Amino acid sequence: MFWKQLEYRYPENIIFMLIPFLLLLILILGYRKKEKILASLHLKTGRGSGFLVIFLLTLASVLLAFSALGPQIFTGYQEVQKEGLDIYILLDTSKSMLVEDMPPSRLQWMKNIVERLISRLEGDRVGFIPFSSDAYIQMPLTDDYDLARMFLSVVDTEMIPGGGTNIGAAMNLAAASFQRSAEGDKVILIISDGEEHERASLELLDKIDLADIRVYTIGVGTEKGGLVPVLNAQGIKTGYKKDQQGEYVISRLEPGILRELAGRGRGVYLQATMTGLETESLLQELSGLKRAQYDSDKIRVFKPLYQYFLGPGLFLFVLAYLLLERGTVDEE
Repeated sequence: MFWKQLEYRYPENIIFMLIPFLLLLILILGYRKKEKILASLHLKTGRGSGFLVIFLLTLASVLLAFSALGPQIFTGYQEVQKEGLDIYILLDTSKSMLVEDMPPSRLQWMKNIVERLISRLEGDRVGFIPFSSDAYIQMPLTDDYDLARMFLSVVDTEMIPGGGTNIGAAMNLAAASFQRSAEGDKVILIISDGEEHERASLELLDKIDLADIRVYTIGVGTEKGGLVPVLNAQGIKTGYKKDQQGEYVISRLEPGILRELAGRGRGVYLQATMTGLETESLLQELSGLKRAQYDSDKIRVFKPLYQYFLGPGLFLFVLAYLLLERGTVDEE
């Protein structure tokens, strides 16, 4: 009955169970070879002690390999109260995010920032809203960070057709999607190069209730800027964007509106750097915000049992070593 209740924390370590069989084979072959050598030298050794050492070493390796599986037994449920921030991340997917002034591109740099951020979050819920000429909720709020990484990996500049950057629509969508019943602070994080933001779209911000919403912005790009790549249907760069006069278009970081948005939202504006300091600064800002308590969750509680196999396994290894040291060889 006890064995049926066992569960294993690291079932992938089942491969280690091959070690005892390999060790047994090596020990037996080694013992036979040793006997042949001793026989040729007219020497002998006690068979009993040799078999005992082999048995102890094999049993010890079985116990150690079993402990590596992380055996544990279920003891019941524990209720855990979840708390955290609700964070909607607004991702700029306009064509200017393809500029390579922050290699390999602003778009990839934006993804790197988000990846670093969610790798440091604990309990906070995140959602994604890509925007350019329009905006939509790509991923609702969730604390499943593996799911978030999957959604983040498919973000590109082809998600929303058309030109322009309608940041107002994206913020309005985020504000309307928060659960108003939550007591903690709500966060809108905008990551963009700040270029081509439509001033008309900013008028929507006057209609958004920012009383319990903090707005943080991160500017991606450089003041020097760079050319805007043109991609074909296969995503291969075929050239660079030109204006109506045939001149190459240079896209630059324009932090003005991003600073304005952060100011209205009682947050801060940060600029992306090659060292990633903006992520550390943002996490420090978020650490001071009020976190809401939301749905409690029941988690399964286990009692670890690996130590009951690890201890005897090590003891048997030491015992086998001592017996091996005390073995004697007698002349015939």
